[in-house]
Parts: sequence; C-alpha cells; structure tokens
Amino acid sequence: MSSNTSPSPTAAILTLGCKVNQYESEAMAEAFAGEGFTVRASDEVCDVYIVNSCTVTAESDRKSRQAVRRLIKQNSDAVVIVTGCSAETGARLMADIQGVDAVVGNREKLKAVGYALEFFRNGKPQKAIVDVPTLEGSSFEPMTITRFDRTRAYVKIQDGCESKCTYCTIPAARGRERSKPLCEVVAEVTRLTEGGCREVVLTGIETGAWGKDLGKEYTLASLLHAVATIPNVGRIRLGSLDPTVITEDFADAVASLPCVAPHFHLSMQSGCSATLARMKRKYNVTQAERAMERLRTRLPTVKFTTDIIAGFPGETEEEFAETLAFARRARFLHIHAFPYSKRAGTPAAVMKDQVPEEIKRSRVHALNAVSQNTCRALLTDALASATPLSVLFETYHPQTGLYHGHTPDFIEVAVPASRDLRGQEATVIPTEVKDGVLMALLPC
Repeated sequence: MSSNTSPSPTAAILTLGCKVNQYESEAMAEAFAGEGFTVRASDEVCDVYIVNSCTVTAESDRKSRQAVRRLIKQNSDAVVIVTGCSAETGARLMADIQGVDAVVGNREKLKAVGYALEFFRNGKPQKAIVDVPTLEGSSFEPMTITRFDRTRAYVKIQDGCESKCTYCTIPAARGRERSKPLCEVVAEVTRLTEGGCREVVLTGIETGAWGKDLGKEYTLASLLHAVATIPNVGRIRLGSLDPTVITEDFADAVASLPCVAPHFHLSMQSGCSATLARMKRKYNVTQAERAMERLRTRLPTVKFTTDIIAGFPGETEEEFAETLAFARRARFLHIHAFPYSKRAGTPAAVMKDQVPEEIKRSRVHALNAVSQNTCRALLTDALASATPLSVLFETYHPQTGLYHGHTPDFIEVAVPASRDLRGQEATVIPTEVKDGVLMALLPC
C-alpha cells in the first residue's frame, strides 16, 4: 500500500569558528525543526544549507568560501544561505558565488532561516539577496536554545567587541558590546538543566564584558552567582576571558561557587609585553600572571588554556623567546598556537617588520611542543596524586572502545566500560598517560 505522507524537507547548518557561532547554529537548527524540517549533517544531500561563516583569519575566510562552493556542488538545487562574520565583512564576495541565494549579516542572524523557508517554499531568487544592515545601534538578538548534545550546551550571553586590537576584524563583524539580560540567561540555563544538561558554557565574543551595557550592578561575577542558584545546575564553564577580568573580587566569586569549573581559557595572544603593546591588548605579562595567581591561590586544581599568535609583526627572536618562557611558566593545559594572519584594513597589516611565513610556522611548532610537554607533565601530576577523579563523559570512540570525558579542570580522560557512559558523571581511577589523554578505570 502506498503512503501519501511526504518526507519532511531537510536542512543542514555548517558552522565554522567560535562557540558563539555554534550556539547560533543550534538556535537556527531548532528554528528549522519547528518548521517541520529534519536537520541533517552538512555532508548529506539536503534541501537547504546554511553556512555560518568565520573571519577571524584570512584562512577562515578562505575556508568559509570553500565550504559554500562545496555545498553548492553537493546539491546545486538546494537553497544556500551564508551568514556569520565572513558574510558580514565580505558580503559581496559571498553573494558573487554562483548558487548563493542570500547573504545575511550578524545583526539579525535568524533571518537566514526566514529566507531559507521563503525560497524553499516559493522558489529561489534570480539574484542573491544581500541583507547586511549596519551593526550601529544594534541590540542583543533574541535567541535561545532548548537542545544540547548529551552533556554540554553553549549559551550565548554576550555579543560584540569594543577593543581596538591592531590585528583584529571582529569588532567590524560583530558590532558594539551588548548583553543578554540576566533573567533570560537564567531562564535558558534553567530549561537546559531541567532537560538533563550536565554542563553549560557561558560564552560570548567578549565574555568578560557581559553586563557593561546593563548597569553597574551587573558583572560576570553577579551572573555566575545567579546561575549558581538554579536548582540541580551542573557544571558552569566560561568562554574565553581577557586576563583583566580576573580581579580579586572575580576570583573570590568563582572560588565560592562549586558549580563553576576550575578551568579558564585566557585570550593571551602573546607572552611578551612589548608584543602585547603593539597588539594594543589591555594587559601586560605581569598583569596576566597576577590574574592567574589569584585563581591558583584560591583554586589549587585550576587549569588554564590559551590562544597565542606566532609571528606578529615586529616579533623578534628575543620577544618570541619571552613568549616561550611565559608559556612554560604559565603551565597551560593546552595552547592553541596559530600564525599571525594579515587582515586588510587593520593597523597590523601595514606595520613594518612583517615576519616571514616560514618563521611563523617554526614558532607555531615551538609553541605546540611546549603545549604538549606541559600537558604531559600536568597529566603525570594527576596520575601521581593517585586521586580518584570525577569525569563527565561525552563521547564514545568505537575504534578504541573507550569513552571520553573531562574532569572539572578540563583534563581529558578515557576509560573502557561495558555500559554507555555518555551523559553520565562517574568517579574513575587514573592508570596511565597516553597521547595527551589520562587513561583510567571505573572502580570495581
């Protein structure tokens, strides 16, 4: 017997870049689901594709355009919408790609879903629509999620950046700093917690700037206190922080809240004060080290991760040596090291003494070596302490038969198990360090 039931239309969202983009993509996915679409992976043939692009480096722009072309080739009949930061700053380049139906800026990102629905139901436009209004005077776009991937959810609490870093185009892509109201953050985390979410990451373009546009009584610490009162809330993590956020009051606040995970990602960019000054960062190395010490004094198990740009214009061998020495002293659990990328229109792009590409690559390699050595040492310390560890398990790797998760201080742990551990928190006994992961066993 034949069925008159038509298959539901399909949509896929390809996300590049930061955790804020990941959150916004999830919000778009939920909007599609609410319209009766089945949301699939981007490598599948779908009726609609949205590319949520990134512009943090020149390579990010290139990958964003490459992704758009690949999806068009995958299904030339599909509706294709481009949004995100690369769409914001390079709208015409995106619109000129044959097969793109609309380019939507960051001011009202959910419009991407609206255009996709319109074109799917009524036909594609003859020419790509460019909807990239100015970010001047924009407010925080209302956007929430209710779903999460087993254990962890990202919650966007802030957008925009008003820093004037000499290498960065993100302020142009995201606009001024603006915050999600406290009551909306608490309501969203409450819904996620009630739905079984075990860990929430509060994130933004400039996470530490949350509350600046809401009033003097609103600070990131006050938000953490409010979220900590949610019944049965699990772990709370924070997105990338500027070291200047970590004041004595902030350190006291996080130390008083057991639900705040003792792991912080610091957006360092360099470990040399002279380089930081040319970057126009808000701090120097001494200030950053004092910030880290504030947390280490209060939270003995705290771990730090960071980003470092290698080969910023004018970076001498002596300056890079200072960065390496700082990285060793700081004992970062992980360093995301990447080469400086020249961005048109930024002051750094026209600075003298641009560093050759081969030297940048060599410096990235050196930073990666420090990162790997420090991570191994920190894992060895955890093993030597013989202390049972609490792990929230997230993924299963069928090729190894191991479940992977993280401790509160963000050490990656892998264990064999006969039951599905995903979404579960369990105490484990460390057994060895292997390939940057702490191997462990469940107690008998």
